[in-house]
Amino acid sequence: MTRPDLSTEEGRAAYRKELRGVGRPLRLGGLGLVIAAALLILASRKEMFGIGEWGITVSYGMLAAGWALVIAAVFMRTRHHRRRLVEGL
Repeated sequence: MTRPDLSTEEGRAAYRKELRGVGRPLRLGGLGLVIAAALLILASRKEMFGIGEWGITVSYGMLAAGWALVIAAVFMRTRHHRRRLVEGL
């Protein structure tokens, strides 16, 4: 791959689109886990669906895993950006 063309508006838009795609499955999976953990906390607080105190413990693990995935996706995107800007020098 060559260095991205950031001198034109079309080049910048294409590069932004490329960066949004890097780590997308990890980012969406992490956010899904965080949302599911929040819903599980609400359900366990109201004791819905037979979920007791164990639901809160499980949800803390889901929150940790979800945020770890989001942080990993941000790290991947930053590393990709750094490599792309160095190319061509």
